[in-house]
Amino acid sequence: MDTVANALSPQEKKILLNLKGEEDVEEIAKRLGYKELVEVMSPISWLSRKGLVEIRERVKSVYYLTDRGEKILKGGLPEARALDLIKKGSSMKDLSKQLGGEASVAIGWLKREGCKIEGGRFLIDERKIADLEKEISGELKALKNPDDKAYELLKGRGFVKRKEKSMRWASLTKIGEQVRGRLKKEKEEKKVSQITPELIKSGEWRGRLRSYDVRAYAPTPRVGKRHILTLLIDRVRDTFLKMGFKEIRGNYVVSSFWDMDVLFIPQDHPARDLQDTFYLNHSFDLDPDLLEKVGRIHENGGDTGSKGWGYKWSEEEAKRALLRTHTTLETIRYISQHPKGPIKIFSVDRIFRKEAVDSTHLPEFHQIEGVVMEKRADFRELMGVFKQFYSLMGFNVRFRPSYFPYTEPSLEVQIYWDGKWIELGGSGMFRPEVLAPFGIKEPVLAWGLGLERLGMILYDLKDIRDLYTNDVDELQSFPLRR
Repeated sequence: MDTVANALSPQEKKILLNLKGEEDVEEIAKRLGYKELVEVMSPISWLSRKGLVEIRERVKSVYYLTDRGEKILKGGLPEARALDLIKKGSSMKDLSKQLGGEASVAIGWLKREGCKIEGGRFLIDERKIADLEKEISGELKALKNPDDKAYELLKGRGFVKRKEKSMRWASLTKIGEQVRGRLKKEKEEKKVSQITPELIKSGEWRGRLRSYDVRAYAPTPRVGKRHILTLLIDRVRDTFLKMGFKEIRGNYVVSSFWDMDVLFIPQDHPARDLQDTFYLNHSFDLDPDLLEKVGRIHENGGDTGSKGWGYKWSEEEAKRALLRTHTTLETIRYISQHPKGPIKIFSVDRIFRKEAVDSTHLPEFHQIEGVVMEKRADFRELMGVFKQFYSLMGFNVRFRPSYFPYTEPSLEVQIYWDGKWIELGGSGMFRPEVLAPFGIKEPVLAWGLGLERLGMILYDLKDIRDLYTNDVDELQSFPLRR
C-alpha cells in the first residue's frame, strides 16, 4: 500500500482524497475546479488502471432545441397563435398577414384537426377548441422539457434534436479506500517541481523532488491548422511548381463564347442545357473578328480542314454570361494572348455545374487544369507529365483512350488505389478548330483533373461533402499530409 501511495501523482492524490462515493466525472471536474474534462479523466483513468477507482460508463440520450425550436419557444407555436387569432374572428387573409411564413404550417395543422374554411373564414366547433388548446399545451410542455416522448412528438417538425452522450461515474474500490486512508495519515510535504540555484546550494532539493510518470496521458494540443482542402490545393500547386509550371487564375463569371464556343463545343451540346449550367441575366461584348472566326469554324470548319458541326451558329448564344463550368477556358485564353511557346501553365480553381448534391457530386468544386505548348510537344510528353505529377503525389498511373470535343487524340487518366483503378480526369491535344482562331501553330497538350475526387482518395472519404466539413473535431483528426 505504501508503494502504491508513494507512486501516485499529485493529481491522482487530489482525486483520491476528494472522491465522494460514486460521482459523475463532470461534477467532480466542476467541484475541484478543473477547466477541461480531460484534466480529471486522466488521473481517474490511471487510478482505475491501478485498481484504486472503478469507472462506470453508459450512453445517455441528450435532447436540445434547434434554432427553430428556440425561435418557436420564444414566439409561440404557430398553431397556438393561429387559434388565438381565429377566436378573435380573424379571416384567413388576416392569418396569413399576421403569421407570415408560419401561416401555411398553422393552416395545414388546423385543416388536419377538422377546421373548415368558408368565405375566407375558419369554422371550429367550440368544444373542439378546448381539445386543440389541450393538444397545443402538451406540445409546448414537450418543447420546454425535451425528453424521449417530446422527441418523438416534435422531431418531425425540426424543433428538437437528439445526440448520444457518454456518461461516466467514478467510485473508490476497497483498495482505493485503504490507500486513501494512508494518504490522510501522511504529513503533507511541499514537493519541488523546479530546481533553482538556491535549492542546489542549500541541498534542500534532496528527497523532495516531485516524481513524474512519463506514461501518464497528456491531452492532444488543439493547435490551429489549415483546412484539408487548402492543404491539398497547396500540395498540388507545389508539385506543379516543382515541375516548372506557372500558375494562372481567372474569373468565375465568363461568356459562353470562352467557356464553350472557343473549345469547339457545339451550341446544342447537352452541357449547355439549363439543367447543367448556371446562366446569368447578362451578355458580354466580344471581339467581332474573333466571333466571326469561331462561328465559321463551328458552321463549316473554316480553314482548318474540318467540316465543323454543320449548323447555324448563334452569336447571341455565344455572348451569354454563365458561371464557368471548367477552367480549360483560362488556359486557352492565356495561350491566345501568348501564341508563341514554350508555355507551361496550370491552375487549381473553382468551377460551377448544376449538379444535385449527393455523396459524389457538388454544384461547386475545383478543377486542376494545365497546358504545355511547345514545338515538339506530343502525346508521349503528355503521358510523361502525368506520370511525373502523380509519382510526386504518391500514385501509380495508367491511361485509357477517350473522347472530348476539343482534344484529339484524347485519354483518361487513372490511378491505382485500394486495389482498383480510379478515373481522375481527361486530357489530350487541342484540336486545330480550337487553336486556329488565334493563329497558334504549335501543338498544345491540355488536361483537366478532379481535385475533390483526389482528396476523397487521399483522405479515405466516402462522401465528397466531408471535404467541406466545418466540424472542428473531425478536422483535427485529419493528418497534415497523407
